[in-house]
Amino acid sequence: MSLDNSTERKVLQHSVPTDVAPLTEEPDTVQRPSFMDRLPIAGRTRKIVEWVSVVLAVYMLITAVSVIGSGFGAATGGQAEGIFTFAQNPVVGLVIGILATVLTQSSSTTTSIVVGMVAGGLPLATAVPILMGANVGTTMTSTLVSLGAAGDRNQFRRAFSAASVHDMYNLLSVAIFFPLEWTFGILERVGSWFAGVTTGSDGGIIASTFTAFGNGVTTVTDPGANLLEAGLLSILPSVWAGLAMIAVGVALILLVIKFISNMLKVLLVGNVEKLFHKALGRGPISGIFSGLLITVMVQSSSTTTSLTVPLAASGKFSLWQIYPFTVGANVGTTMTAIIAAFGFSGGEATAAMTAAAVHLFYNIFSALVIFLIPVLRPLPVRGATWLGNLGAKNKLYVVVWLVGLFVLLPLLLIGITALF
Repeated sequence: MSLDNSTERKVLQHSVPTDVAPLTEEPDTVQRPSFMDRLPIAGRTRKIVEWVSVVLAVYMLITAVSVIGSGFGAATGGQAEGIFTFAQNPVVGLVIGILATVLTQSSSTTTSIVVGMVAGGLPLATAVPILMGANVGTTMTSTLVSLGAAGDRNQFRRAFSAASVHDMYNLLSVAIFFPLEWTFGILERVGSWFAGVTTGSDGGIIASTFTAFGNGVTTVTDPGANLLEAGLLSILPSVWAGLAMIAVGVALILLVIKFISNMLKVLLVGNVEKLFHKALGRGPISGIFSGLLITVMVQSSSTTTSLTVPLAASGKFSLWQIYPFTVGANVGTTMTAIIAAFGFSGGEATAAMTAAAVHLFYNIFSALVIFLIPVLRPLPVRGATWLGNLGAKNKLYVVVWLVGLFVLLPLLLIGITALF
């Protein structure tokens, strides 16, 4: 079964209904942070202040990633490879990525932290599986959103299927690329090549442009990171100062990414909603690129994919129309790690960009392979449809799925690797 099938072609080329209602959950998802609401400003002045706050938040994000890199280097004393021997098993790294993202509910947070740690000395081979696992962990959000339709069996079936297609797609991606990466190191090679082109000394005009931009960014962000580092090192031993820097950096990233996502939704809500309704249903290519663009705009793949759940629940869009959109969201969320990589210079910049590029190309290659191979393309939809039907029959299946995917599967993987 493929998209060439006449039935699927009708679904994918079906134009967006003219009676599509505005997103019903909008008031809840676009609220400003409370302190922004208390500012005594309005109109154009408020818009300017809000955009400036986003720019400052991006500055804080890059600074926080830089702080993590410095803290990781200080805490490990340059011996990161020896300290993280437990994570050199790719399966353990994959599990770490899944659980870390489940806990933070943000793959952008996980990938940004990993970029900083790689710049601070974490081996790339250890980081790659963690980046893969981040894709799986981020799918939990849309599944939880689907529970809002639990009161109606048919609506819940459609909502849970729409949420689960993201699970199925990411699990299929891992099933394909995890063993390939373990055996051949494809993503590590491509990431290293990309970093060499964009930050290496022999990358020509492209590398010169990226390096100049990165140096400009670090000139602005380094003072804050260096001040924090100097302050902590003056009162704490090196290892404890490094751990404190990592903790501060992680906390900043969690707060800043949430703030950026909320503010961009407020500032771009009209454009996002128009693009969302306009693109869905116009075919897989349109769906992928619109999912990518919207995720870059709101800096949150969880938000993007969660937006599709109520539309699927209402029956306005089919699962085949939602599916490409979630694929594009996976690619769009890699932009945060790319931005974070600009917080470093020199050899650290190359290491950070390599990690960010691994995440980027993993998602690009996944989309190309799964969508271009007809036998693979329908698998996530079939799996999500099956799971949606089970969930509609009994909500206990939903609990089993969540516990199995995010608790039992990681434990099982670790147990298997411990035995062999």
